[in-house]
Parts: sequence; structure tokens; C-alpha cells
Amino acid sequence: MQQTASGRTPVHLWIVGVLATLWNGYACYEYLMTNMKNEAFLAKIPADQLAYMDSLPSWLTAFWAIGVWGGLAGALLLLIRSRYSVWLFALSLIGAIVGLGYQMFMTQRPASMTEGAMGIIPWAIILICVALFLYARAMAAKGVLR
Repeated sequence: MQQTASGRTPVHLWIVGVLATLWNGYACYEYLMTNMKNEAFLAKIPADQLAYMDSLPSWLTAFWAIGVWGGLAGALLLLIRSRYSVWLFALSLIGAIVGLGYQMFMTQRPASMTEGAMGIIPWAIILICVALFLYARAMAAKGVLR
């Protein structure tokens, strides 16, 4: 689906942009609730996971912030067809790779964070970040983004 001669935004860009906004918006919500120590939100997280998150170095929070807020900004810029969404999705990808990569390979995560779906979630997050970056880059290359 190419951009039409009239300059209309392709339908798939709206679909990807809205889904990316919802995905990253929820990630920002989790970031805020965790870092603001919201008791109601944290009450739903197992104690071993809370202890693990509290043991992580504080610099890791910066990469988490870059990942989620960069992703949300990238999604919003994608919706307004800005070429800068590519850069923000790239920052989001870097945040995810550093933040989640550190947790997966440099720490001992609790068993509850490595079993079943919980073991797949970090990889899914990174894969989605890659897909959003590649999509935005492709739309920029096709001239859909300004």
C-alpha cells in the first residue's frame, strides 16, 4: 500500500500508529506506577519480583524510561507522519535492548520471571521495538513521513 497521489495517510499507518500508542502508553503507565511506588499497582506483583526490581541498579531506570517514553513519542510522531518517529523508535529499541538485556543476561531473575509467558515477554518487547523501528524507517523511505 503506497501513499496515494493525494497525499492521504495509508490506512496501515493509522492502524500501526494507534496500536503502537496503546502499547507504549501502557508501558509508560507501568513505568509511572512502579517508579511512583503506587501501592495498589505494586500489590498485584509477586513479592519475589518486587524484591528483584528493587535490587536493580538505578541507572537501569533511565534505559527503561528511554524505552517506554521514546516508544510513546515515536508512536505519536508516527501518527502525525513525522520522520523523527524513526529516531524515537530507535531510542526506544536501545532502551529495551539495554534494559531488558541487562536483566536477562547480567542478573539472576526470580523463577517467576523466567517461566512460561514471563520468560518470553522480554523477547516479545524487543521484537515489537524492532518491528516499530523498521516500519517507521520503511515509511520514511517511501516518503510517507515528512
